[in-house]
Parts: sequence; C-alpha cells; structure tokens
Amino acid sequence: MKITEIVKKKTPTISFEFFPPRNEKAASELYGAITDLEKYNPDFVSVTYGAGGTTRDLTHDLVLKILTETSIPVVPHLTCVCHKEPEIQEIISQYAAAGVDNILALRGDLPRGKEDYDRNQDDFFYAEDLVRFLKKFNDEGNHDRGGFDIGVAGFPEGHPETPNRMKEMDYFKAKIDAGADYICTQLFFENRDLYDFRERCELAGINVPIIAGVMPLQSKKGMVRMAELAAGARYPAKLLKQLNTVEGDDISELGRDYAIAQCQDLIANGIHGLHLYTLNKSKQTIQLLEGIS
Repeated sequence: MKITEIVKKKTPTISFEFFPPRNEKAASELYGAITDLEKYNPDFVSVTYGAGGTTRDLTHDLVLKILTETSIPVVPHLTCVCHKEPEIQEIISQYAAAGVDNILALRGDLPRGKEDYDRNQDDFFYAEDLVRFLKKFNDEGNHDRGGFDIGVAGFPEGHPETPNRMKEMDYFKAKIDAGADYICTQLFFENRDLYDFRERCELAGINVPIIAGVMPLQSKKGMVRMAELAAGARYPAKLLKQLNTVEGDDISELGRDYAIAQCQDLIANGIHGLHLYTLNKSKQTIQLLEGIS
C-alpha cells in the first residue's frame, strides 16, 4: 500500500526504521524485534541502504523477507552515490516485480575508504535526480500497481550542506517538484524546529505529507554517534540539563520519556506521522508506543 494512501486513511501514522543485519546474531535480534513490533500494527516500516550501496543485497533481502513474511508495507531506502543508471534501474525493477509500492529516495553518503571518490562518475548527483528517474520509471508504466510512491528526506534543523536557509528551500522545492510524494524527516529533538520546517514548506508551496523522524536516546555515547550520523543533530538545553542528572540505565529511561513527550506534542499539533528509529531493538520502542497511546 502506498504511503499517501495510508496517510489519507489515518493520521498520525506510526512506522519504524530498521537496518540490514550483518551477521546471524544481529539477524536473530532484528527478526525478534520485527515480530515484537508487528503486534502494534505499524502502518509501514523502512529499511536503510548502506553508504555507497554497501548493503545493497542485504537491504534487498530484508525488504523481501518483511514483504513476504509479515503484513507490513515496507519502504526500502535507495541512495544514488556510487551508482550508475543501469544499477538503479535493476534495483527498482526488482522491487516493482516483488510488489514494493514505496521507495525513499536519498543522495546518500560516500562509504568509508572512498572519501576521494570522484562523484562526476555517478549518473545521479543529487536526490532530485534520483526522484526524477523514479518518476520517469513510474510514468513509463514499469510498475503495474500505478508506480512507486516516492519519499524524500526533510531536515527540520536545516540541511547540513546548505547553510543559506533561503536557498535551502529552493533546492528542497526542486526535489519535491521532481516527483516526490511525501517527506520523512531526519531525527530532531526540538519540536519547534519541525513546526518551523513545516511552515517553511507551506510558504514554498510544498503540500505533501510530512512524517516526523523520532529517536529515543539510549546513552551519552550514542548521542555523540547519532550527531555524527545525522550530520549535526542539535540537542536543546532542556534535554542536556536533564541528562546531566542521570547515568547508566536512567539515560535510556529519560530518553524514552523525552521521546514520549515529544511524540505527544507532535500528535497534538497535527503531524501526519511518526517514524521511530528503532536501532533494530524493540524494548524501548514498545515502551514509547505504550507511553504515547
């Protein structure tokens, strides 16, 4: 089922993000988490795609496993860094044939060890180019269920590579106009950033659904790593003050409670959906779901 159809029937949607496991132990933990979380009837789940396509086959395999063994709509991430057009054509053709109805189109990052890679070799330079290619795939009738719904990433705190916020929305609008159907945001910890982003989208004439990415904190070490992966996630002072008073397992509890309050406020302010970053674990996500229900 397409994301836009789900949003029309129900808001807010609840969804989860998983990443492909790299060994049997991680796979067992992930499949256990999926089984636990399926009981909460998520509207969809997404599966990440490693930098430069490093998890291409693992992503594909996990997407098909969820598609065939659960009743949950699944959204594969797809990046265009280090990819040629025939590779992307092959990937999306396989997804269309398998019954996948949605794709999250991203530029992506260079994998470790390829920092000097010449991106002029790529056929797609920006996410906008990938969105346009997916739209062309749809328009040519290559997907027998009316084409993919195409999602793109949104950045409530601003895109880390576009410090000029005036130009940022012009670039973002171009990505939407290329054929995007919905937005799934990067994680954030200050809801005012999301509301401001939503208003700026409205001012720019962007009227597609916005699904908010939320990640509960689990440890101070994880916060540092999270900020690196998110290219500069901002932690508001009110959260840092609370974190200074706790240690160990109490950090996870604080992170859960902060995320519950964050989600309740987002729901009260009419967000289209909540996309929960699970880190392939179910316990804290379940506590979060029960806290906001």
